[in-house]
Amino acid sequence: MKPVIAIVGRPNVGKSTLFNRLTKTRDALVADYPGLTRDRKYGMGTHGEHSFIVIDTGGIGAGHEGVDEVVVEQANLALNEANVVLFMVDAQQGLTAGDEAIAHQLRQLRDKQVYLVVNKIDGFDEHSISAEFYALGIETLLSVAASQGRGIRRLMDKVLRPFPPTEVESAEEDSIKVAVLGRPNVGKSTLVNRLLGEDRVVVFDKAGTTRDTISIPYERHGQAYTLIDTAGIRRRGKVYETVEKFSVVKALQAIEEAHVVLQVVDATEGITEQDMNLLGHVVEAGRAVVMVVNKWDGLSAEHKVKVKEEIDRRLQFAPWLRRHTISALHGTGVGDLYGFIHKAYDSAFLKMNTAQVTRLLEDIVSQRSLPMIGRSRLKLRYAHLGGSNPPRIIIHGNHEKRIPEDYRRYLENSFRTILKMEGTPVRVEFRTGKNPYEGRKNVLTERQQRRRKRLIKRHKR
Repeated sequence: MKPVIAIVGRPNVGKSTLFNRLTKTRDALVADYPGLTRDRKYGMGTHGEHSFIVIDTGGIGAGHEGVDEVVVEQANLALNEANVVLFMVDAQQGLTAGDEAIAHQLRQLRDKQVYLVVNKIDGFDEHSISAEFYALGIETLLSVAASQGRGIRRLMDKVLRPFPPTEVESAEEDSIKVAVLGRPNVGKSTLVNRLLGEDRVVVFDKAGTTRDTISIPYERHGQAYTLIDTAGIRRRGKVYETVEKFSVVKALQAIEEAHVVLQVVDATEGITEQDMNLLGHVVEAGRAVVMVVNKWDGLSAEHKVKVKEEIDRRLQFAPWLRRHTISALHGTGVGDLYGFIHKAYDSAFLKMNTAQVTRLLEDIVSQRSLPMIGRSRLKLRYAHLGGSNPPRIIIHGNHEKRIPEDYRRYLENSFRTILKMEGTPVRVEFRTGKNPYEGRKNVLTERQQRRRKRLIKRHKR
């Protein structure tokens, strides 16, 4: 079994920097801003013959915006899951009362191996600057500079020595990655917790509680899933903090990584311009998407009708998109989401061979002939699948640039209807076969050259 390593400490001591260093990623947000990480974030790491799971936690003692108690609860959950605890302190700030309070709590842990990690030693003598931290009573002290990578190898050699080597596992290919996207405070984290059946991410009644994207692998009925809870995205004019701008970038990156996107909309507010902007990003990326209309239970019958009419009106440009009404707080309709997720996933990863796609193309063209171009008619010879998520149908023919846009839309809608595809856009691309003689100059014989000159001379007369 892989060891689980939790990183804890005060805010802004470099926990997320160490997390990124151990996982060899940039998944955790890093900025010179205290209290940036609030949820616990999981990552996979390798070191030599060992692989491990590392958990990044929020800074204990942040005291920002009323969520400190919830952040501490998340850190405690990480401590319960971990085999090893890395307690990080800031060498440049020195020993603080907050460090002493955390050390007192960690000394109570009997079944965990705790290491004191003195960070930010770059530019200092590590022995002299680390000396005062021995007063915390943690037996093993190691000094590092996480941003520079100094001391990381020595740290992991020490931490992983008691554990047997493990084989490095590749990421599971059958896992369905589901990103939960939406504006702040529409109930994304509540929905994630309801899908998981546990309080995995911070839920707090204030917009913008989630700042980072949280990936959570789990299994249901034998199917592997990875839920990605994203930070709420506001309009650009409302993004005041640099940190929140980073979160927007992470959320948009989550769209690219996901197989299916659950876009959560607040039914009490209806579908807003920002919801439409987010949906535009998802459609542009070509991801399968299900619109989840949350907080549905509290609406009157008249209000429900108005919301449905408004959504139908604004989603006319994407008739393939499906909506589902739920109440994440009470769990109403949440279990039915899995049917929508699987339908969208299966549609996005359609499998057909070239012969099947070509026969389907012939049937579609027979229902509506291609237009004439001058004296000749456009021809579509054969088609095949060119990719998934979104499904790309490559059609080979002649005069690809002269095919009308309305006929392209006709082909896309026809493929979607016949194949019963839901929740995913379909991309149709045209390609023209290459002329093998294009760019090749014909070399004339001596006789042909003399004849060419005579013709040119006669033409000038």
